[in-house]
Amino acid sequence: MVPSTGPITREELQLASRNHALPLEMLRWPITPVGMHYLLIHFDIPKVDPISWRLRLGGLVDHPLEFTLPELKHRERRTVPVTMECAGNGRSRLEPRPVSQPWDQGGVGTAEWTGTPLAPILHEAGIASDGVELVFTGADRGVQGGTEHQYARSLSIEDAMGDDVLLAYEVNGQPLPPQHGYPLRLLVPGWYGMTSVKWLESIEAVAKPFEGYQQAIAYRYQQGPDDPGTPVQRIRLRALMVPPGIPDFFTRNRLVPAGPVLLEGRAWSGTHPIERVEVSVDGEWAESHLEPQAGAYAWRAWTFPWVAAAGEHELACRAIDTAGTVQPNEAEWNYQGMGNNSVQRVKVTVRN
Repeated sequence: MVPSTGPITREELQLASRNHALPLEMLRWPITPVGMHYLLIHFDIPKVDPISWRLRLGGLVDHPLEFTLPELKHRERRTVPVTMECAGNGRSRLEPRPVSQPWDQGGVGTAEWTGTPLAPILHEAGIASDGVELVFTGADRGVQGGTEHQYARSLSIEDAMGDDVLLAYEVNGQPLPPQHGYPLRLLVPGWYGMTSVKWLESIEAVAKPFEGYQQAIAYRYQQGPDDPGTPVQRIRLRALMVPPGIPDFFTRNRLVPAGPVLLEGRAWSGTHPIERVEVSVDGEWAESHLEPQAGAYAWRAWTFPWVAAAGEHELACRAIDTAGTVQPNEAEWNYQGMGNNSVQRVKVTVRN
């Protein structure tokens, strides 16, 4: 679809009604309730029979394997808090607007995912010496870009062997709900959410880079439709603020009482740890207070005390990581609207 400067289309509205964002006030919760976690479903939610379902691992392996769900649950069990974000989060704020799921800023959530590590299973299968990637295929099927396909993504052998890559069957202490990939999904902490394939059916070791639609065409940083671009992978640095005060129902404009106000939010990154978060009031930046991190891949809470004076104000927040990377004021535009981690700005009216 060609980027647009016009109003949201009916097709975008249809996508938005199927896929929901995290309400930003839910940033107050360290672990996002499942019903509030962002959701993106490419095609239809498949109805999977857990009795007949099998996970098959094949291709360039010494020992092809097949697992039932109970067999996977009897393997090593691990729970990891992970912040997951959609690669298209913030797409609707780009100009011109790439036409797809019209995310504002809430395409994110943090859950406690439980499953079994993938690496030991790969070791048991024995990846052949000419294997370069693993292709993960889900049960959902549809048409995108004129191509009919099952949703599938790949990882290099090295990335798939990561210690915290899981085959997840629970979220927040309960079985995966249908919309989050029941009975099993891949979980790749630190990478944008498209990597964590839902309704996982098969893992195949292959001898050359996977060229399926969701790998070679979708999820690319491109400057135009003919630009092959570069792959979208790890989550970019970001901080978000809980909008303070109360909202106007329709505009969501914020109304804040004069006096002490505690600003709060969360920050995360898929590359380097968060070192600090800065908050701006009308263009003046100051450092916030950071809380301890719940896990290597979970977001980090921050707070900032503000004495609000009557009038109109603009608040902003930005994250800085341990490599010295600063969240940008404006993200670089790209054709698919990927990785927009520009600084959040919140306009407020302070009333006496």
